[in-house]
Amino acid sequence: MKKLANNLNKIQQELSTYHLTSSTAKLIAVTKYVESDVMRELYHLGQYDIAENRTDLLLKKKIELADCSKFVWHFIGPLQTRKVKDVINNIDYFHALDRLKTAQEIQKRAEHEIKCFIQVNVSGETTKQGISPDALVSFIDELEKYDKIRVVGLMTMAPNTSDKQLIRNCFKQLKNLSQDVQRLDKGYAPCTELSMGMSQDYQIALEEGATFIRIGTDLFQ
Repeated sequence: MKKLANNLNKIQQELSTYHLTSSTAKLIAVTKYVESDVMRELYHLGQYDIAENRTDLLLKKKIELADCSKFVWHFIGPLQTRKVKDVINNIDYFHALDRLKTAQEIQKRAEHEIKCFIQVNVSGETTKQGISPDALVSFIDELEKYDKIRVVGLMTMAPNTSDKQLIRNCFKQLKNLSQDVQRLDKGYAPCTELSMGMSQDYQIALEEGATFIRIGTDLFQ
């Protein structure tokens, strides 16, 4: 637990360093590769925001960690339409909304309002999912009819590259897009949050205004 505690403390200290640009930045621990006993250690260290990307593992871990009632469950990565019914009422945040079919299924299956991030493919890479920046506003307009969905923010993944300026530009563009949505003044889409930055680039994301960073490797290595 000591190594985990040291890694967590290091990241939390970095979060406080960037408080001027990301005053409400939160760490999401990406726990998809760790077992429930390690997640329980996190819980006792006071790290409550956790993220999974597989429905079967999320449901399994929720049962195993039923005593960890303060956990906030984030689902990251794509969610198949047929899996929505299994997971949607077991999560607090969904970070990868990018299809109307998924939105329709959430509306049908959700028993409460779901906090969603729209995934935007800012980099334009064909290997990445997400809607194009040009399609964002029309997509948000389409979501108005779904009262079980609250668009709390936008999410993106930067290219896996050593080009820091390219990474920074992606995060800057997502921030600009979120401001465009905020100017629309839609009650169901406040879009004040930015889910961006992982182990290899979260410092840049924080500098550009990330409010949620998703860390796995740097936390558990």
